[in-house]
Amino acid sequence: MIDFCAITLAHPIINGSGTFDVIAARRVFGDALLQAFPFSAFVSKTITLRPREGNPPPRLWEAQAGLINSIGLPNRGLHGYLEHDLPQLAALPVPLITNVMGSTASEVARLVEALDEREEVAAIELNVSCPNVRTGLDVGADPRSLGTLVRAVRPLTRKPLIVKLTPNTADVAAVALAAEAEGADAVSLINTLRATALAPGGGARPWLGGGTGGLSGPAIRTIALAQVAAVARGVRIPIVGMGGVTRGEHALDLMAAGATLVAVGTESFRDPAAGGRIAEELKSLQIAGTHSTNVNASQAQVEVDVNSADLR
Repeated sequence: MIDFCAITLAHPIINGSGTFDVIAARRVFGDALLQAFPFSAFVSKTITLRPREGNPPPRLWEAQAGLINSIGLPNRGLHGYLEHDLPQLAALPVPLITNVMGSTASEVARLVEALDEREEVAAIELNVSCPNVRTGLDVGADPRSLGTLVRAVRPLTRKPLIVKLTPNTADVAAVALAAEAEGADAVSLINTLRATALAPGGGARPWLGGGTGGLSGPAIRTIALAQVAAVARGVRIPIVGMGGVTRGEHALDLMAAGATLVAVGTESFRDPAAGGRIAEELKSLQIAGTHSTNVNASQAQVEVDVNSADLR
């Protein structure tokens, strides 16, 4: 069992926001999904104050060793989430983390206040990869802007507050420290990297309907390791690490870099049961590592005893 921000989880593997449509999956797999649920907590797709249709198609591009998505955060909005989605998500056998995003601090505040009142929600994750009109930057790319946002919403909820950081910044550790300083209970990273794809046939016409998108999958794994390690060297709060995890050893690497939990994203598109498989692989690796450590410690003790006997 793992204690994450005072939430008890069965194992360290959760999903990345927006990468596992659990409501659609339950329509397909029925209650069997609940009996073998792949994650120890479920993170909702991003919820905005008002409904969003998302970006025009095409929305996906299969890149080498990765996936570029330009989904555009389609969702029912806060009211639709509370009325339609939340009752279904509350039936899951694991704690629910709701991910939210707003284009202004007041929008984020309204989202956080509304979710604070709902017992079904165990924690709130802030998606801060949204444009800041005044600075032209992502809010999450600028430590001062992010600190101001977290300071504004922190008093509005008693629930754990997780800040999902953008990797598209010069110093992700500085941004993480700003979030921690203003009361974030945890940070999660990395989100997707900005990317684009050109339409086949030559020319410079973008393939994606939204023009650009976010790259995820194995192609970003080493970047995730570097950024998680950089953040872990600075903050004391828990870290949710993610980025290109397809096997248990990838999760173990992120935990070695400093992550408390590991989120699985793109791999779930290929294998909907990936979260459960990775959790089992991770458990086996951890047991094997503990056994190896014990064997090494026993061997070292034998060598000490033998050397001591020689001295006598």
